[in-house]
Amino acid sequence: MESFNATESNSIALPAKWREGFTHASIEQQSIGESRADVFRVRRPNQPDLFLKSERAGAVDELPDEIDRLRWLRQVGQPAPHVLDTAMEGGRHWLLMTALLGRDLATAALPPAQVIGALAMALRNLHRLPIASCPFDHRLEARIPQAKRHVDAGLVDETDFDDERLGQSARQVLAELLSSRPTAHDLVVTHGDACLPNFMVDGHQFTGFIDCGRLGIADRFQDLALAARSIARNMGKEWVTPFFHEYGIAPDAQRIRFYCLLDEFF
Repeated sequence: MESFNATESNSIALPAKWREGFTHASIEQQSIGESRADVFRVRRPNQPDLFLKSERAGAVDELPDEIDRLRWLRQVGQPAPHVLDTAMEGGRHWLLMTALLGRDLATAALPPAQVIGALAMALRNLHRLPIASCPFDHRLEARIPQAKRHVDAGLVDETDFDDERLGQSARQVLAELLSSRPTAHDLVVTHGDACLPNFMVDGHQFTGFIDCGRLGIADRFQDLALAARSIARNMGKEWVTPFFHEYGIAPDAQRIRFYCLLDEFF
C-alpha cells in the first residue's frame, strides 16, 4: 500500500478546490478490489477518515455511475458512503466520500458463519427494495449489448478470466454467453458486484455497501452468483450451500454459471 503526505508529493494531483483542505492529510492508495478507479484513504489529524476515488475519463467511465448510485442508496435508506463532493479535472473524474466504519467481509475477523449471515442479510434487504423506485437498468437487455461493446473496443482483460476460461478469447467467451442466456429471471435491485470486499461490517454490525457503480435492476442471481463465487474463493466451497440457505433460496446452477460468465466482461 503506497502512502504519502499531500504536502510533499505530486503522486496524486488533487482537484484544486480540495488541495488546501488536505494540506496536512496522509493519503494512502488502497489495493484491495478490482475497480478500474484509483482508491485512496485520506487520514487527517483529529478528523474522520475520508475516501477519494479517481478514474480517467473515457469510453467506459464507471465513477459517475457510482456517484449517482451512492446518492440514490442513501435516499432510499440503505447504508452507503455519503458523497461529499465531486470534480472533473485533469481528464479525470473525482469522488470524495465518507469512510464507512469497520472492515470489509473479506478481511473482517469473523467466523465464516457470521460472514455469510451478514452478506445474506445485506442482500435480502437490498433485494426487497421496490424496483419501481430504482432508476438504474441492468437487465440483460442492457448488459449484453454493453458486454459486446467492451469486446469490440478491446476492453476485456482475457488474462483475468476465471480459471475455467483462461486461454479463451473474449469473442469465444461472448459466444458462450450468448448461447447460455437463461430464460428464468426474478428482477430485484441488485448491487451488481456482490463480492465480499464490497460489504462492510463493524464487529457484527453491517455498516454499508461500497463499490456500487453497477447497482441496478437485474435478476437476483446477478448478486447471488458473484456472492457464491466470492464465498468459495475466500472461505471454501463448503460455505456456498449454507449461504443460499441463509438467504432463503435454492441455488440455480445455470444462472450462477451465466452471471459469473457475464462478469468476465466488466
